[in-house]
Amino acid sequence: MTPVFSHGDLRLYLLNLLDEAPRHGYDIMQALSDRTGGTYTPSAGTVYPRLAKLEEEGLVTKTVDGRKTVYSITDAGRAEVTARKGELEGIEANLADSVRLIADEVRGSVREAMKSLQADLAAAARQERETAQRPAPVDDARARSREQLHRADAAVNDFRIRVRSDLRTHVARGGELATDTVDAIVNELDRIARDVTRALRG
Repeated sequence: MTPVFSHGDLRLYLLNLLDEAPRHGYDIMQALSDRTGGTYTPSAGTVYPRLAKLEEEGLVTKTVDGRKTVYSITDAGRAEVTARKGELEGIEANLADSVRLIADEVRGSVREAMKSLQADLAAAARQERETAQRPAPVDDARARSREQLHRADAAVNDFRIRVRSDLRTHVARGGELATDTVDAIVNELDRIARDVTRALRG
């Protein structure tokens, strides 16, 4: 996966976050995760050394507030943010693209899973009809039906697991799960269920 921040961008973005307001370390990490839609969740080992470097450069100061260390931008740091405003706009645009990309990936995964389920259920229905048309002992027909039932069950369970995993991963990364996306999933599943019912009755 392409890095969310190019070389040097994270340093500038940290300054930008502190230009908005003083923050403690965890707040900075959470803000980075939120603003990248969960595509980037930095570790303490990534953030704190950069904050220490910014402090050495005189761009950031830190104060201890109880158990928390709060970082604040200095006048020199604020001047750098102002001077590099154009670069920050480019970084913000890249972050917005990353959020859109992960949302598109989730929607694409849901669509592919639905197509796969439709294909599996349609194949099972066709095979069921073909089996019913061939003369065979009652016991053999029932055995084949049970076999196909297991196959259909497996397809439905596989679909459920895949979609649930994609949705949970998306939300866990901080991505937004829009109402219209869920409505589309519910409506599509309802349509598939009706198609299956018609196929079995036909």
